[in-house]
Amino acid sequence: MPAAEPIRNKTKLRQLANYYLLRGQHRNYALVIVGVHTALRISDLLLLTWDHVFDERSGDFRTHIVITEKKTKKEKTVRINHKAVKALRLLYPNRRGKYIFVNNRKDEKPISRVQAWRIIKTGTAAVGIAGLGVSCHSLRKSFGYHAWKAGVLPVMLMDLYNHSSFEITRRYLGISQDERDKVYLQMRLF
Repeated sequence: MPAAEPIRNKTKLRQLANYYLLRGQHRNYALVIVGVHTALRISDLLLLTWDHVFDERSGDFRTHIVITEKKTKKEKTVRINHKAVKALRLLYPNRRGKYIFVNNRKDEKPISRVQAWRIIKTGTAAVGIAGLGVSCHSLRKSFGYHAWKAGVLPVMLMDLYNHSSFEITRRYLGISQDERDKVYLQMRLF
């Protein structure tokens, strides 16, 4: 199985989210937006509850998500940015049950990983990026790739991802040969 790749083209990433927004599929839209902007693993993303993001006492969205990661068992605190809150606000008035990404059945459980994969595959096919190593994990990897391109230091990304080594983070960034070539061509030492 090929490794998941980040979605490197910001326009295509925006089109993927908008594919669901324009169809009124707010759950799927929020899945893409929150997935990209929090860099959570799909296993943690799908288990998010409204209590993680909304404070009933204040009647407003929280500033941070605090979870225990399923894979690492480490506590993680993630700042919820305005794009993620905006997507969650669309979904909140029609919430059902405690999970944010709830299925369409009566049991009100979170959607499965398979369903999340279908959502990503359907959207990426519609915007012309299917078959390029894109999967649910691409949302997490896209966060890191675009943060790195914006100048965030890889050591900070390693910390955000809770990676145990820089080698893992390096692979996550999906650095291509074209990007390596640009570094060589841009260097003007004398």
